[in-house]
Amino acid sequence: MDKMLEIDHIFACTAEGRDILRHFSLVIQEGEIHVIMGPNGSGKSTLARILAGDYIYKVTQGSIKFCGKDLLSMGPDERAREGLFVGFQYPPEIRGISTFSFLHSAYNSLFSPPISEEDFRALVVSQLKKMQWSNFVLDRGVNDGCSGGEKKRSEILQMLLLNPKFILLDEIDSGLDIDSLQSIGQEIQRFMESDIKKSMLLITHYPRLLSYVLPHHVHVIVDGTIVESGGAELATQLENTGYGRSY
Repeated sequence: MDKMLEIDHIFACTAEGRDILRHFSLVIQEGEIHVIMGPNGSGKSTLARILAGDYIYKVTQGSIKFCGKDLLSMGPDERAREGLFVGFQYPPEIRGISTFSFLHSAYNSLFSPPISEEDFRALVVSQLKKMQWSNFVLDRGVNDGCSGGEKKRSEILQMLLLNPKFILLDEIDSGLDIDSLQSIGQEIQRFMESDIKKSMLLITHYPRLLSYVLPHHVHVIVDGTIVESGGAELATQLENTGYGRSY
């Protein structure tokens, strides 16, 4: 089994020099689902943004390799073309560009030969029918005026269409009602089961999503470093005890 993502003792700070991640290391193999949990301000979303290529954060020490390549030397677009997908906790709103046009452009930037708008719409509608989701936002601006659930479904639709090999989802479950959580969780698990070489990193506060997405490893991050790792049972323990343990 090959290493998909290898983070080796990184230190990371904001543009102002405030340290956030310290001695952070994590290895994710092909076919694995890892979960990161931790209190607010522990560095979870910072890790997601660093992996996505957000220039607000700077890695001052350590290295990150993605499929054996130096991730930190790649721009955000190159990371996406290499197969890294990031679903954000707060997906941005882009007025004036329809969700359909955005998805069509993203799809054609990754796959060749280009697909026409007509054929792509048929592909998207077919995918939505499989998920029993309506054509909820295709002709609206990207996330423009969408509910939290609609934004998260749009992220999952993007993931399914672009078919990345490594998926990072930053609190994809936040703000979802029970039905939306179940629907999105089941789609994520089905997607991961469709290819045993795909890998995923889920960032979450709560273990509810893990009733549908079955992780191989759960890690707790506190003050910018992993302080405990275990199986899925660790998430259940944390729900009962909270983060007030003696780390």
